Amino acid sequence: MVRSNIIKITLMGSGGVGKSAITVQFVQNIFIERYDPTIEDSYRKMVECQSKTWILEILDSAGTEQFTSMRDLYIKNSDAIILVYSKTSLISFNDLTPIYDQIVRVRIPDWCIDNEMDIPIVLCANKCDLLDDFVVTKEQGEQLANEWNTYCFEVSAKTKCNITEMFIHTIESVINIRNNKEDQTVQNTCKCNIL
Repeated sequence: MVRSNIIKITLMGSGGVGKSAITVQFVQNIFIERYDPTIEDSYRKMVECQSKTWILEILDSAGTEQFTSMRDLYIKNSDAIILVYSKTSLISFNDLTPIYDQIVRVRIPDWCIDNEMDIPIVLCANKCDLLDDFVVTKEQGEQLANEWNTYCFEVSAKTKCNITEMFIHTIESVINIRNNKEDQTVQNTCKCNIL
């Protein structure tokens, strides 16, 4: 299979926010009730997007503090990152800032002039079905998404609300970045004549 048909998406965030539940709901249409801490799980799914078949490789990363050293590798090898927090946990929301800062450090080199991110980042507010337990408002999520120049999806792994839409948005963002890079490569290719 050609590498350009593969899209690698990594879900990152604190433990217990529902990264595994979101991934399994998207890939297998199943909701996982019980919480089982993940070290690292990988899933594959074929999707049709923009008249082309894509192979998604979804990495469900560890949320516990002891595995933060592996994050650099996840960040380097990803085509897109979904940062997940729980609407029922302010701590999980606040935990995303150091992860985002690490993404910036890894993906934007010091010598880069325009400081433009070369990877789509999507903010994911999970557990939107637990209306009575919200501690993070929709406005807080949208404000953080605006600061990071991204989009915030309010999702529910339990009801599958906005799960597919979030992944499709992420896939389309990757495809758009790839298309822009190809266009720039073509524009930067010039023919030289020596006189």
